[in-house]
Amino acid sequence: MQSYLDFEKPVAELEGKIAELKNLAQTDEAVSIGDEVSRLQQRADDALRDIYKKLTPWQKTQVARHPQRPHFSNYLSALVTEWTPLAGDRKYAEDPAIQAGFGRIDGVPVAILGQEKGNDTESRLKHNFGMARPEGYRKAVRIMEMADRFGLPVISFVDTAGAYPGIGAEERGQAEAIARSTEKCLEIGVPNLSIVIGEGGSGGAIAIAATNKVLMLEHSVYSVISPEAGASILFRDAGKAQDMAAAQKITAQDLLALKVIDGIIEEPIGGAHRNPEKVFADARAEIVKFLGEYDDDLGPLEIREQRREKFLAIGTALT
Repeated sequence: MQSYLDFEKPVAELEGKIAELKNLAQTDEAVSIGDEVSRLQQRADDALRDIYKKLTPWQKTQVARHPQRPHFSNYLSALVTEWTPLAGDRKYAEDPAIQAGFGRIDGVPVAILGQEKGNDTESRLKHNFGMARPEGYRKAVRIMEMADRFGLPVISFVDTAGAYPGIGAEERGQAEAIARSTEKCLEIGVPNLSIVIGEGGSGGAIAIAATNKVLMLEHSVYSVISPEAGASILFRDAGKAQDMAAAQKITAQDLLALKVIDGIIEEPIGGAHRNPEKVFADARAEIVKFLGEYDDDLGPLEIREQRREKFLAIGTALT
């Protein structure tokens, strides 16, 4: 069943009428609804297109958090074959918020990292809503070290509101774990690509997204802090999250203009959840393209230098 956001109310009403007509036709075969359904469907499609042409940063944040939006596990099933998951950080515990392992994408062996939010109450609790503890980032470091040792590219799927801020996580070195993971992203001698598929929240995101190439889905967001948290700190009012979202420049379009990211993967009208197969196909194409950009002639030093220059160049055009 389709779930609607507040600003999608006009579309919800039209699609509700379409569903009513179809139910009526099932109970009374004499009723002809074809023309009326086509007319209402066209109106719904036009309304959806108009709404998504002018989404505000806050509305894009809501789309990025949509409960039916494809998560890492969905991309894993659609894109990866011969998946071999690895668990644990070899220091403390397993953290299911970050999934990691090895597999093949379009036949090419790769290491894969992904933040999984879960798609129902049970799985969300299991994966801690995609908010990793230190063990998750230390597991990511372990996987990246293995990928570097065996010469495998690293593909990361980013979708988190941020790292878990609980007392236990802080006691076990959350900040240090995030810093080590970010450092490992920057120092490995194999190419790495990250795709923000939903929320890219703060250090929890950059810990696996300090990569040679950073892509974002069209309606995903990437920020140093959530709009609600930023509004609480700056304005002492979480209700001003809409203003904060606009000021932060957190959308894919803003970040591409600022050269913080390297490209945008278009989403179907209405968001990725309305046509996941298209999003998976486009993500696959971008990953295959990225893997093709790095050949055996490009050594570890060149790969590191390219990554280094990319991050050092961020913001220089604004000074």
